[in-house]
Amino acid sequence: MQKKAIVLLSGGLDSITALAIAKQQGFTCYALSFNYGQRHNAELKAAAEIAADYQVVEHKIINLGLDAIGGSALTDEHIAVPNTLQEGIPVTYVPARNTLFLSFSLAWAEVLKLHDIFIGVNAVDYSGYPDCRPEFIKAFQELANIATKAGVEGERFEIHTPLISLSKAEIIKLGIELGVDYKRTVSCYSADGQGRACGVCDACRLRKAGFTAAGIPDPTRYQK
Repeated sequence: MQKKAIVLLSGGLDSITALAIAKQQGFTCYALSFNYGQRHNAELKAAAEIAADYQVVEHKIINLGLDAIGGSALTDEHIAVPNTLQEGIPVTYVPARNTLFLSFSLAWAEVLKLHDIFIGVNAVDYSGYPDCRPEFIKAFQELANIATKAGVEGERFEIHTPLISLSKAEIIKLGIELGVDYKRTVSCYSADGQGRACGVCDACRLRKAGFTAAGIPDPTRYQK
């Protein structure tokens, strides 16, 4: 029986690695991305290119418009993206973002009659987001199996988090082994229209440190 999975694809370093792992494990993949009101759409362009390159069956981009709610430096132009390390949960946290993303992927999974969802969350080298932790994933998987028609009828959903316990360097090394081209990914919170990174935000710092620790040249395109 053919294995099928939905992969949440942001266009960044972690999500392309999660997609490569799903493909390596023999899954036929569907990709799901979100235009949620983020500051730039460079990552969505990257996601579309990555989805085409990996020959996913279908790539959907859902419009969420979380900028109407705000509350995050990524969706509210009145909140600056910090260029220094913050204590606690940073202002780049988008309220309930992964809950919403997984909810949409769960709905599509029911329509497609598949039971596997991949998400590239990471609980080691991350920015302190509560919806990147194993506790959150476990809770959402339990919800998925009691809140859906498929779950009530005895089907079981599994949320795959292959990167959750890896450092950024370990993720990069694994991706390189799987042939991932990280040059085409966009991780920066303040990328310009061409997808070039700022080099100073949390996402850029974690990414640069990961390549350094992995001993692999950083292929990221930076703004001058």
